[in-house]
Amino acid sequence: MSIWLIRAGSQGQFEQKFINENRVYVTWDGLNSDLTKMRERQELIDALSINDPDAKPKKLMNHASQVWPFAHAINMGDRVILPSKIQPVIYIGKITSNYNFDKNGTDPFFHWRSVEWLPDPIPRGNFSQDLLYSFGAFMTICRIQRNNAEERINAMEANGWKAETQRQIINQTVNYSSNQDANDEEVEIDLEELGHSQIIKLIEAKFRGHNLTRLVSAILTAQGYTCWQSPEGADGGADILAGDGPMGFGAQRICVEVKSGDGLVDRPTVDKLMGAMTKFNATQGLFVAWGGFKGNVQKELASSFFRVRLWTQHDLLEQLFMFYDKLEEDIKAELPLKRIWTVASAD
Repeated sequence: MSIWLIRAGSQGQFEQKFINENRVYVTWDGLNSDLTKMRERQELIDALSINDPDAKPKKLMNHASQVWPFAHAINMGDRVILPSKIQPVIYIGKITSNYNFDKNGTDPFFHWRSVEWLPDPIPRGNFSQDLLYSFGAFMTICRIQRNNAEERINAMEANGWKAETQRQIINQTVNYSSNQDANDEEVEIDLEELGHSQIIKLIEAKFRGHNLTRLVSAILTAQGYTCWQSPEGADGGADILAGDGPMGFGAQRICVEVKSGDGLVDRPTVDKLMGAMTKFNATQGLFVAWGGFKGNVQKELASSFFRVRLWTQHDLLEQLFMFYDKLEEDIKAELPLKRIWTVASAD
């Protein structure tokens, strides 16, 4: 049983479609030719060149090396890894159909396979860093084999998807062979994703537990709010109270709840924030869930858009980067970051 990395768009824009429809798709715009009718990769390269006539040969070969396996190498029963771009989780499933081509499909969803997803995604923190590096390969579709990934992920499944111990990692990799398929992972790592992963690890080390509340409070303060932060322990329903205007006496009054654990937050837990908003006479609420939210939460709370905001780990990082320069010096000292420039590759 092989393991395949399949991404749902460069920004995760197709994640909910993949999950809700129990399918994975090839998301190359304009590629509306039946892949099973192509006997050689050169036919696929020719089709890709029609859609992107200015592309260099190396780019076309790179894209073909990703698209080709979807129809010709992936098998029923193979495992699918879908790293979320929206929440700190990994969706895992098994392929349950052969390749399908829908010539009448909406661009770019012409090519698909059915998937049986696990009932709940697995927190990223359950995977060792070397596996996360493999999941960060700068490709949309590729097979994952490096560092004995297949056996280790099978072992994690048998152990209820619990995080590997150091001894398990050593035992699983001691006999690992360096032989790899050319399409597997001899590819560029997504440096942005790698950087985010390192920052996440640092935040988890320096702002564990109630300290994450302190980081959220610092970000809100940098945004211009006056904040009150509850002491560690029972918070009475609010970890932070934030207000705009002089001394926080403006019209905007925000009740904030922060969850630092890896688990996905459910709807009843978010509803408790609603009750706290009434208790503290708050006009808006903010729920920060480091581990993310269950799939139905954001959809069901659409009716409360003008009252409640939900921050995942991804959202918190965005706010951190946006207001980092305005953070207090003691926070910067604990979380030293610097901005770098690198080439943005479209390939």
